[in-house]
Amino acid sequence: MRKFAYCKVVLATSLTWVLLDMFLLLYFSECNKCDEKKERGLPAGDVLEPVQKPHEGPGEMGKPVVIPKEDQEKMKEMFKINQFNLMASEMMALNRSLPDVRLERCKTKVYPDNLPTTSVVIVFHNEAWSTLLRTVHSIINRSPRHMLEEIVLVDDASERHFLKRPLESYVKKLKVPVHVIQMEQRSGLIRARLKGAAVSKGQVITFLDAHCECTVGWLEPLLARIKHDRKTVVCPIIDVISDDTFEYMAGSDMTYGGFNWKLNFRWYPAPQREMDRRKGDRTLPVRTPTMAGGLFSIDRDYFQEIGTYDCRGTLEIVTCSHVGHVFRKATPYTFPGGTGQIINKNNRRLAEVWMDEFNNFFYMISLGVTKVDYGDISPRLGLRHKLQCRPFSWYLENIYPDSQIPRHYFSLGEIRNVFSYTANKEIRTDDLCLDVSKLNGPVTMLKCHHLKGNLLWEYDPVRSLKLTLQHVNSNQCPDKATDEDSQVPSIRDCSRARSQQ
Repeated sequence: MRKFAYCKVVLATSLTWVLLDMFLLLYFSECNKCDEKKERGLPAGDVLEPVQKPHEGPGEMGKPVVIPKEDQEKMKEMFKINQFNLMASEMMALNRSLPDVRLERCKTKVYPDNLPTTSVVIVFHNEAWSTLLRTVHSIINRSPRHMLEEIVLVDDASERHFLKRPLESYVKKLKVPVHVIQMEQRSGLIRARLKGAAVSKGQVITFLDAHCECTVGWLEPLLARIKHDRKTVVCPIIDVISDDTFEYMAGSDMTYGGFNWKLNFRWYPAPQREMDRRKGDRTLPVRTPTMAGGLFSIDRDYFQEIGTYDCRGTLEIVTCSHVGHVFRKATPYTFPGGTGQIINKNNRRLAEVWMDEFNNFFYMISLGVTKVDYGDISPRLGLRHKLQCRPFSWYLENIYPDSQIPRHYFSLGEIRNVFSYTANKEIRTDDLCLDVSKLNGPVTMLKCHHLKGNLLWEYDPVRSLKLTLQHVNSNQCPDKATDEDSQVPSIRDCSRARSQQ
């Protein structure tokens, strides 16, 4: 009888432990699913916790996202609207893992503990939820907490259907203060950034675009340079995130920023004098004559002293800091007054305030700029005088001696090749003729063969398209170079445009 009682006790105890084990197993199984759901960045549920380790899924470790064949037509339609692969972006985690693309010596650098704090200011207009929040999470996940004061998101009058999901309630749950500032009306990138800068509290202001991804170790080298010299304006290496597959591709530490004759920003190889100054140490910052303007850090007090965006001081690209950026082939946004009008006005103001007599180079190449009303520039000229800024000639001689703009010249104008329009309706110079092999060009030089075909051009001074040549096979007219290739002329549908005459 006593043995039977012992058996019941043992059996009951064993059953209790079995039930407890099953409960714990089910509980942690469910928790793992919750964590997995958080890590994938799904909007349903609570805020995800930062996850530093690589995990499985589309786009992890910066690899390209593959769209299933059955979804590719839908992807193309979404691409037309957003000018990037929104479907690929939505498939990825909001806190996806990225490779450490820094130079090996950058990974072992030690920075001071008492670096200044920074506020990160991000302006967005009609930005996709996934790209905007992926930017925010990459900042939080890969920034030392004691250096990150806050993130300030400035909504430049987005149309609410673009975000689709509530932003303010989402960011309140993040472990870093994230403030959302609403602009009452569309004001443009610079005014919106200045609004964000005005409410920020960090010792340093870091401006980022709304479609970026910060990599490990991105912040410390930027803040260290400003601590070393508060008059240094620093930029990370801007890596490319493909707009069609979201593949992360590391940029080069051997380039710096310049501009061409049209004041368009361009990347150029860093000159030998800059390589010599660094004595072969590629982890040292690269001095640059200008910057892209989208991603940079600056001491907040110095930012105000120099009139905010009218920068002076030293511009540097910090080669140990990497931030990825989604580069679109075209902008999906519209601008009040039209894109061309806004850009021409801004460039005209830039030329009038800073370029002195060298603005003639710009005006000869960009004739449309001289026709815009550029407003009152007297406050900017007064600031330049107050700051005792040097003339533009000093900038060309000391900061940007390899600029395309010559410091000394005899004349401005164009030099033209001598062509003949032959009786065979060829456009010829020496033994070469103008040739076009497909619609929209390009126009190339080919050895003349007198077989007509693609070498045949029509010119009739009596017709309405006066001063215009017409390519017979395509019925199109020669035109200036496309944006994709600034050297090679193209052909387009005949329009009587000045560029076709």
